[in-house]
Formats: sequence, structure tokens, C-alpha cells
Amino acid sequence: MKKKIRGFTLIELLIAVAVLGILVAMFIPNALTAIHKSKQKATMRDIRTISVAITDYVADNGSTSTQDGTYDGSSAFSNALSPFYIKTLPINDKWGTGYRVWCGTAASEYGISGALADDFLVASFERDKRQESFTFDESSYGAGIFQVFSISDFDKDLIMWNGNWIRYPRIGSSSGT
Repeated sequence: MKKKIRGFTLIELLIAVAVLGILVAMFIPNALTAIHKSKQKATMRDIRTISVAITDYVADNGSTSTQDGTYDGSSAFSNALSPFYIKTLPINDKWGTGYRVWCGTAASEYGISGALADDFLVASFERDKRQESFTFDESSYGAGIFQVFSISDFDKDLIMWNGNWIRYPRIGSSSGT
């Protein structure tokens, strides 16, 4: 006797698709947050590395190399630091945008005034690739700390001034949304 093979009914298929849709809706935001958090942490490591190289250069030379914005591998800034102060100078952040570096008197972005020859800023514009309108206030040093609650929080710039963070995320603050 031949056994009849039965396929899925339309209602069973719709239920399976609905369950799959619910699972995907739950996990995609968490996956996106994890991806951006990983990029953010790697970018912060690069900014720290660039800042240490600039600090070492200043210690040896008394002032920073000339730089005002993005740079490439053949710029005077890159040649001044690499390979002596840093083996390979990172060019782009983990979102594919060039790091911004302002040295000497050019380090007057984000509300910083009175920049001197040994001052420097290193920044990443993060996910949205646009400079944020953040203004640093020296009297409120912690005002630049932000928490990551949503994907849009990865649009906030990461900024280091003279080797100190002035705009950065609070550690362990991601809610996964």
C-alpha cells in the first residue's frame, strides 16, 4: 500500500513565517547594536593609539606636526608619525570615514579656545559621518559622556583632546535596542 505524503497547509506555513518574523524582529536590533558597539570600541582604540603617537611626537619635538582635518597615508602628518611613533597610522574609522586630527592652533574645534603648539584633537564622526555640534565645556568635563540606548547614539562623535577623552560613551551602557 502506498503511503500518501502530506505537505504543509497554508495556515501552517503562515504560522511558521509569523514565528520566524517575530524572532527576526527581536534579534536584528541586538545584532545591529553589537556590530556598531564593536566598531565603536575599535575606533576608540585607534583614536587612543593616534593620540599616544602624537603625544610621543610632541615629547620629542616640542610641538605637534601640522594637521587640520582628515589626512591620508602620504600627508606630512602621516609621514611625521609613521613608522617611528606608530607603525601603521590608522586612516579611517571602522565606519569607513577618515579620522579628523587638528594640531596646534588648528585644535580649536568643538569649542576649544586658545589652542597652543602642543595641543591636538583626534575625532571620529562615527556612524553618520557628520561632525556633531558638541561643544566642550572645561568647567563641566563629564558633560561629554553619553550613554548608548539606541542605534542613533552611535552618531555621536568620539573626541580625544591632548590624550584625554572629552566625548565618549559611558562603558556598559548599551541596552541593545
